[in-house]
Amino acid sequence: MAASPVSVSTDIASDPKLVYDLISDLPRMGEWSPENRGGKWRGGATGPEVGAKFKGKNKIGWRSWSTDVVVTDAAPAEKFAFKCSALGMPIAVWTYDITPTATGCTVTESFVDTRSGFLKVAGSLATGVKDRDAHNLPCMETTLANLKKAAEAS
Repeated sequence: MAASPVSVSTDIASDPKLVYDLISDLPRMGEWSPENRGGKWRGGATGPEVGAKFKGKNKIGWRSWSTDVVVTDAAPAEKFAFKCSALGMPIAVWTYDITPTATGCTVTESFVDTRSGFLKVAGSLATGVKDRDAHNLPCMETTLANLKKAAEAS
């Protein structure tokens, strides 16, 4: 049975393309997220395009870890998505849907936990988070609030 997504939405009074550019700039994700610390493009990738690889860095308290990321959708002003893995095993899928509105856009951030039972146990030990869905919900709200501030200030 596939896991259900955890999703959060916010309205942003800014151009959808600008919002997409902020979201898809993965090295800057640490500016919006309370857990992610950015990272860097790998394998010759220099920006968001389908198939581009990225090494993400994350931290909660004293615990830190990295993930391997592959961009799965890169439609400017519409959608940005990527899959995360560790040691070649799937961890999560993150999606940002951008819907134009009369005053800018609505951004919906979604997370789907794709870990196996073993990785859920290992992940809770590595990160200190037992219920990833419950943990991610307020983090996603913070991420979108920070993104909104940055986009509306531009």
